Amino acid sequence: MNILFKSSVLCASVLLAACNNDNHQQSQTTPENNTPSKYYQTKTPYQPLQDLKKYEPIPQGFEPVFTELVARHGSRGLSSIKYDLALYNLWKQAKAENALTPLGEKLGADLESMMKANILLGYGVDGIRQYGYGNESLTGILEHRGIADRLLQRLPNLFKAADTQSSSILVQSSGVDRAVDSAKFFTDELIQQQPQLKDKITPISYISLTSESIPTVENGGVDRFKLYFHKLTADQDLAESLSEQEKAIYDASLAYQEFAEEDQGLALKLKELESDTRAQTVAMQVLTPIFKTEFIQKLGSSDAYTFSNSGSYSVIAPNGETITEKGKGKNSIASAVDAAAYLYELYSIMGGMQEELKGVDFDKYMPIEAAKFYAEFNDANDFYEKGPSFSESNQITSAIAQGLKQDLFKQVDVVVDKQQSHRAVLRFAHAEIIIPLATSLELFNMMQPLALHQTYNYNNSPWRGEIVSPMAANVQWDIYQNAQGHTLVKMYYNEKETLFKSACNYARYRTNSFYYDYLKLKQCYEVQ
Repeated sequence: MNILFKSSVLCASVLLAACNNDNHQQSQTTPENNTPSKYYQTKTPYQPLQDLKKYEPIPQGFEPVFTELVARHGSRGLSSIKYDLALYNLWKQAKAENALTPLGEKLGADLESMMKANILLGYGVDGIRQYGYGNESLTGILEHRGIADRLLQRLPNLFKAADTQSSSILVQSSGVDRAVDSAKFFTDELIQQQPQLKDKITPISYISLTSESIPTVENGGVDRFKLYFHKLTADQDLAESLSEQEKAIYDASLAYQEFAEEDQGLALKLKELESDTRAQTVAMQVLTPIFKTEFIQKLGSSDAYTFSNSGSYSVIAPNGETITEKGKGKNSIASAVDAAAYLYELYSIMGGMQEELKGVDFDKYMPIEAAKFYAEFNDANDFYEKGPSFSESNQITSAIAQGLKQDLFKQVDVVVDKQQSHRAVLRFAHAEIIIPLATSLELFNMMQPLALHQTYNYNNSPWRGEIVSPMAANVQWDIYQNAQGHTLVKMYYNEKETLFKSACNYARYRTNSFYYDYLKLKQCYEVQ
């Protein structure tokens, strides 16, 4: 794939209910405060989309008996030292040639601040197992603490009941550091707010923020088949004999990975996206205010004007030690298009690193229309690789989520059958899990694939990655029962009351209600 669009990030907030009508507008807005979009795409920091006080009341006679959650990890830093170091190497050459504008002179210090913030990300923070690139930021930590706190406010009686009954709170993650850390911060908030819950958390590896407390597949704290199903491997996931369901998930994972790497239709769509003729014009809009024209024209003209993330950068930690991060030299800027796209990566990560960057602002390097261009392109990549994709792909991108979707229903089944062992099931994963799950549930009336002969853009599809998977994106199901054992389910998406697919309207408890008759809903989704 062209370096221009290597990462997946989400464009800024779009009103859920109005997205079908808004996608022709020049700028998008957030649902609660009408704030113009920043086009951060999947790196958009999390905000709950509805006030707790505005939720539909619980139907008379019903009480909460169970809740479950699937959440993406919180806001994070850059995944590795690639975009920032490559740009820094480019900037140093421009500086040596006196090819910087007054704005460009400021870029060097901002790149240094970005590298320092990422090298030290999580340094000295309880709950971060290994500081550095890829970790959750303070914003990410607070996102999950906030979701946990509001869960307790939404269902106070459910967790008070957990104090007096044997039902445990099961916590699971993908096993990847930032998902594990998200789970720990979430759980720590539950315990801080209600200390008696500490004895209800299982496995106990999640009740401590210390790095020595490690969840594993063996202790039940890690489930890769449900929470990392996009990258299952023989080496890691075939160590034990598989159940029938695990075998189906594993086969779906291999089919998906083959699709992502080898499918000709997907390759065709990605190639079409990369050939967008607007890319050069947008790149010049980004770079001309920063570098002199002669320097921009040299980019990629020879090896001397191709810049990679080679070399290293060192910072002084708070305790005085020197920490050095080495680049791998694998990410290159070989054109003006590459350089501008790299700047977008720093711009889009900035929103979730406000505390660490301490006022460093990349807005001045990224015109809003350029940000929209890159966000739209990355949304297109996510649409094809993780979302509804094209019709001829036969739902391969959502088939990998079937095991997780079935588990959502299975957890409710044991409540209905009065075999309940958990008061809550809390799962922590990634965008690659949330997006296929939302697609398989057919949410928001935006999960329709496009025909292969069409190419995704903001005008022909309402699908927006930022609705499906901003940082800390989450799906929550609350389960209620009455004295007769009648079971209702209510879904929240990013803490907003959310309808299931329109074909299931007949399962709604009352007209215009967000509560659904569980058995009818299960029938509608044809879950066995």
